[in-house]
Amino acid sequence: MTSTIGKVYLVGAGPGDPDLITVKGLRLLQHADVVIYDRLAPKALLTHVPNGAELIDASKDGHQHTLKQPEINALLVQKAKEGKQVVRLKGGDPFVFGRGAEEALYCHAAGVPFEIVPGVTSAIAVPAYAGVSVTHRDYASAFTVFTGHENPNKPANILDFEAIAHAAKAGTLVMLMGATYLQDLIRHLITSGIDPQTPAMCIEWGTVPQQRVVTAPLVDLPERAKADNIGSPAITVIGEVVHLREQGLRWFD
Repeated sequence: MTSTIGKVYLVGAGPGDPDLITVKGLRLLQHADVVIYDRLAPKALLTHVPNGAELIDASKDGHQHTLKQPEINALLVQKAKEGKQVVRLKGGDPFVFGRGAEEALYCHAAGVPFEIVPGVTSAIAVPAYAGVSVTHRDYASAFTVFTGHENPNKPANILDFEAIAHAAKAGTLVMLMGATYLQDLIRHLITSGIDPQTPAMCIEWGTVPQQRVVTAPLVDLPERAKADNIGSPAITVIGEVVHLREQGLRWFD
C-alpha cells in the first residue's frame, strides 16, 4: 500500500447515449487510473480512458453478477489505497437505484475520500427520447419513480402499491427495471386502484439506436410487451403524458 491515498469518483454515465455524460464525468474518465464500470455504462465511454488505465467489468444482469457488491466495495477501497484515481462508472445516476450511497458509505468507513458526480437519470431522459415529458401542465404536476426489480409477490417486498397508485392520481409513474415482473407489477398496481385503461408505455434500450417503444392501455401492456419481445433494460411510463408521443413529441425512434 502507498502512503498516499487516492480518491473514488462515483460517476453517473447517463442513460445510454454516450454523449449524455456530464463534462465533469468525461474529464474524470480522461484522467482515471482505474475504471470500474457497470453493464449499462456506455462502452464507448471507455475509449476516453488513458492508455494503461485498468478497466474492471462489474456488470450485473438480473441475478448474474460479474462481481458481487461486497467485492466491488472492497475493490474501490483497495485501488484507492494504492494511491489511484478510481472512477466507478454507473449507468444513469449513481444515487438513483445505483447503490452509489452504499459504495460511498463503504469508502467513508474505510477512510477513503470520494466524490459524487451526478448523471442524467434514465427516469427522465428515456421517456424524453420516447417523446414523453414526465411533467406537463395539462397532464401531470408530479412524477413518481420506483423500482420494479424485486419480485412483487415475495413476502418481503417493500413496494407500497397503494401509495404508488395514489401518486398516479397527481401525475406520472416511472418504473425502472421492471421488465422481468411486468405482468405481476401491473396487476398489483391495478388492484391497488389505478385505472386499467390508463395510457402506458414500455421503452427498451432507451436513448440508443436500438431503442424500441410499445404503448397500450395499462391492462394490455404486459401482453403487448411480450408480443414485441421487450426485455431488459426497459422503463415503463404510466400516465396521460404517454399521449404526448403521438401529439408531436416523437423525435428519436
